[in-house]
Amino acid sequence: MDFKHLFRWRYNSDALFTWSSLYKFGARLLMGGVLMCASIPTALIGLVNTAGGLSACRFFIGLGGSTFVMCQYWTTRMFTKEVAGTANALVGGWGNLGGGVTQIVMGSALFPLFKAFGMSANDAWRTVCIVPAVVAFSIGFIMLKISDDCPKGNYKEMKEKGIMTEVSAAASFRQGAMNVNTWLLFIQYACCFGVELTMNNAAATYFREEFKLSTESAAAIASIFGWMNLFARGLGGFTSDKFNAKMGMRGRLIWQTVCLAIEGAMVLIFAQTRDLAVSIIVLILFSTFVQAAEGSTYGIVPYVDPPSTGSIAGIVGAGGNTGAVCFGLGFRQLGYVKAFNIMGGTILGSALLSALVTIKGHRSLFGGADSEAVREAWVKSGQKEDFADEA
Repeated sequence: MDFKHLFRWRYNSDALFTWSSLYKFGARLLMGGVLMCASIPTALIGLVNTAGGLSACRFFIGLGGSTFVMCQYWTTRMFTKEVAGTANALVGGWGNLGGGVTQIVMGSALFPLFKAFGMSANDAWRTVCIVPAVVAFSIGFIMLKISDDCPKGNYKEMKEKGIMTEVSAAASFRQGAMNVNTWLLFIQYACCFGVELTMNNAAATYFREEFKLSTESAAAIASIFGWMNLFARGLGGFTSDKFNAKMGMRGRLIWQTVCLAIEGAMVLIFAQTRDLAVSIIVLILFSTFVQAAEGSTYGIVPYVDPPSTGSIAGIVGAGGNTGAVCFGLGFRQLGYVKAFNIMGGTILGSALLSALVTIKGHRSLFGGADSEAVREAWVKSGQKEDFADEA
């Protein structure tokens, strides 16, 4: 059985877990609770001795991945839409970075440390999994104790005071799912985060086989893709906010299109590169715009339909994992060059979809006009005093 594909399918269920609950309980309670629950199978994975047990354990650990959607929704609630790109991108990018950091800390620091205390390599590797479990449980507990659902307080208290009304989760999901913009962003996110997940799985093998490198060298080069999350996704969201400050939603869509177009072009160039040094340089540029597009996407999400942001964030997030499955199948069935070419062409095609994104009250890429409310908010924010005259 190909467990990698089982795990990817499991990631697609992450968003499903959150859609029905975000509006009722808020992101804080769900995120803290899921982190604490996911820490249990993480701590117990060292006891697994069969492939079936490993699959089951990884499935429940993977539910912790649903915290991505919760975190994006929580960030959207905590910050104004004008800085949503930067806020969402930073927390999302550092979340992705955390996976790589955890592997390095566990493999390069804790694993040797545990062996130094007299454990065998097998026992040390099984025991070291307790450390991230303790960290996850502690963070979840602290989150529940000291944080708030939104700037106005916690949902429970707000509902008791009549500040917040109950929202039907089912209705919210239907409203988000019936919005065409949701699915356009779903496809575009599949072509950036889906590409990142695919490269995380394929890059090391590609460099080892194509350039005849050792496993260690190939893995080190491939890790560049993950390390770019340190700043690239945040930079993408920040730039989206800056374009928004100058041109409104049209600015965000322009930046989204630019990121995807350059990303697609870099994939096609990467597929044809046979020099290792040039390939690494292209990989860096490729990774930068992959993650910038991820940040840009979640700069647009909060505007699509504000009352349904949680559902929309979940659907769009699932698009990334769906893209990983689709592109991953290409790498399994085809040669590297053909798989990269198909992936690059698909990304370039997704860039064109920005022209179809039409958000109510906002200018589109090639037409439309901002509503009076948007223009007034723009002027009040001090971003551009003559905006009303230009629109």
